[in-house]
Amino acid sequence: LPRNPAEGVKPPRTDKSEMTPLAPFQAKTLLDTARAMDDRWTSLYVLAVTTGLRQGELLGLKWEDVDLESAMVRVRHTLQPPGFPKGAPARLTPPKTRRSLRGVHLPRSAVLSLVRHREIQDAERANANGTWRDRGLVFPNTVGGPMDYTNFAPRYWKPLLRRAGLPDVRFHDLRHTCATLLLMKGVHPKIVSEMLGHSSVSITLDVYSHVIPGMGEAAAEAMEDALSDDPSVGGVG
Repeated sequence: LPRNPAEGVKPPRTDKSEMTPLAPFQAKTLLDTARAMDDRWTSLYVLAVTTGLRQGELLGLKWEDVDLESAMVRVRHTLQPPGFPKGAPARLTPPKTRRSLRGVHLPRSAVLSLVRHREIQDAERANANGTWRDRGLVFPNTVGGPMDYTNFAPRYWKPLLRRAGLPDVRFHDLRHTCATLLLMKGVHPKIVSEMLGHSSVSITLDVYSHVIPGMGEAAAEAMEDALSDDPSVGGVG
């Protein structure tokens, strides 16, 4: 063919999945409920809310990437679920983009949660009777191997939401929750973008600016303050 006939075809538009970030009190309820239940995955939820790491990045996190003294985690791997590509086993791969390779600072609550989580994991290892397959993962399954993506949501995540009385949101919405809470608290979008591993700050602004109430009002007030501090505008009107 002299030309590709598909070049003139407009591809169908794909609808983006609707994000449902938790409100601050809902995020607190989620974490408090997990702690009260002594949920094995409490630290996973704490890191998801406080760092905004993707699920694959969290499940691919290794202890060698965690520096509790410096309160820092480094994202160097992501866990690809089994069957991606078709027939492949679950495996660790480098993140897709250079920006996804990043360091993220931990709040004190996340550090304390990881300390407790390591104690739980050490006890599981000791009680595994030789069946533990140590891969160095921070969030492995109960015998040290990669966590099963397909098993996690119905067995752990959904029951936690029901127990906490929270809406049926996706685990990925904890990432949106992290970004939204930080932006609502006035953290600079560039910092949030780097935490999330976005390729540019424009992606962060495009995705999250519309969910933050009061941004337009804040911009108008900032402009008013800037002008009122300028002596050249005195007496106008």
